[in-house]
Amino acid sequence: MHGFVVTHPAGAVLVDTGVGGPSHILDDWRVVNRSVADALAELDMSPADIGLVINTHLHFDHCGQNAVFKHAPVYVQRAEVARCRRESPELYEWFDFMNARFELLDGDAEILPGLSVLATPGHTVGHQCVVVSSSAARPAPGGGDDLLIGDAAYTPAVYTDPELRVRGQASDVDAWRASLSRVRSLAPGRVHFCHHTKIVHS
Repeated sequence: MHGFVVTHPAGAVLVDTGVGGPSHILDDWRVVNRSVADALAELDMSPADIGLVINTHLHFDHCGQNAVFKHAPVYVQRAEVARCRRESPELYEWFDFMNARFELLDGDAEILPGLSVLATPGHTVGHQCVVVSSSAARPAPGGGDDLLIGDAAYTPAVYTDPELRVRGQASDVDAWRASLSRVRSLAPGRVHFCHHTKIVHS
């Protein structure tokens, strides 16, 4: 799972914190885990450099290391917190660490100038994508914004052709297809995937 650092004039933002959770959950999935601190070190950064966190959704591979960022507010959809409490209470207890600073969102929102989230239900009821405008980051080739797509599409092939939906892609297929159509209509300059190394350029 790829997380993303957005360097912004207001401070560094981390989109998704990576795999974590109770050991038996990780054992069941047989994941190979890496600490978010080690990943940040490759960018000459430490967790202390992150000013805020955005979770695209609350599955263990996207929010499992939130507790590393106790100092940072975590932006997440209110509907996603409710879903996680209901469907995965053990995981919710894992990342709802003492004094966690949740900033609950109800739909689309601008987090910082040029950095927004779009509510994109379908993978989960409270999934959100992140849009980084070209004015807030290095411009994409040919212009356009950067889309950090979370799990709204696992791969470039699914992004291009939603009929190729893969197992686990959508908890609500109709909502997922509508959300994917919405983000595609934005014609982003680059699309960054959490579970695939390729970047799609429009």
